[in-house]
Amino acid sequence: MRDGRGEPAGEVWPDLPLAAWADTRDTLHLWTQVVGKVRLALAPMVNHWWQVPLYVTCRGLTTSPVPYGSRMFQVDFDFTDHRLLILTSDGREESFPLRPCTVADFHAEVTGRLRALGIDVRIWTTPVELEHPIPFEADREHAAYDPEYAHRFWRVLVQADRVMGAFRARFLGKVSPVHFFWGSFDLAVTRFSGRPAPRHPGAPNVADCVTREAYSHEVSSCGFWPGGGGFDAVFYAYAYPQPPGFAEAAVRPAAASFSRDLGEFVLPYDALRRAEAPDAALLDFLQSTYEAAADLAGWDRAALERAG
Repeated sequence: MRDGRGEPAGEVWPDLPLAAWADTRDTLHLWTQVVGKVRLALAPMVNHWWQVPLYVTCRGLTTSPVPYGSRMFQVDFDFTDHRLLILTSDGREESFPLRPCTVADFHAEVTGRLRALGIDVRIWTTPVELEHPIPFEADREHAAYDPEYAHRFWRVLVQADRVMGAFRARFLGKVSPVHFFWGSFDLAVTRFSGRPAPRHPGAPNVADCVTREAYSHEVSSCGFWPGGGGFDAVFYAYAYPQPPGFAEAAVRPAAASFSRDLGEFVLPYDALRRAEAPDAALLDFLQSTYEAAADLAGWDRAALERAG
């Protein structure tokens, strides 16, 4: 199996079995929440919470520049050299190794390094979008870090970001960046029809104000989720509001299906990475699920899509 450039597909899309890194995944989820909440506390509000996600880089994930008075700073996870770096616009920096440590210790280290750079920020330390959250400063339960699987996870994000970016470019209407939401721990890109949506009914373990802002307008959204809670890694696609017939729509490739448990279409990551042409298969999934949402909901596709 090879991708479009002749590279072995298994090397481009690495194996990422949840059972092999579940503890690391859970710890990383919480570490990204610590860093993400710093950005949330300081960045000006942008529609649909677009000021809060992280972004894929050539080495890991970043907050991108965050304002602090007349200065800017950014926090980067480096999953190649396995370090957390804090860089400021006045040329200063702090860093420390990513290695097994508790969430409490990670939170203390991040806070201390920020203060060393003259950045004093207060965050709400209770994790979000989890069933049984433990405040960061009290969490000595989650402490795993396997550098091999952290690196593999980042490699998957790089490939997903690349293909999802190509899919994003096909749309002329309002569309989000490809960004990593640390609350739900997934990489996502969202297209908008331009029409307001009915008030969102809410979601488990998420504040109503969050979902109502996120889904204030009609969307077709897709992304990559590395799994958790008994589910393996998947690419997903959903619509809000979900138009009648969406769950029964025919989508591609053949490995894709509608999950009643998740309420969205899913393409198992393992099936994608074993496909003859993974990039093409993923684009087919993203495009066909979007078409199902847009056609069933009556989007003005001629005005919203890039010709050719």
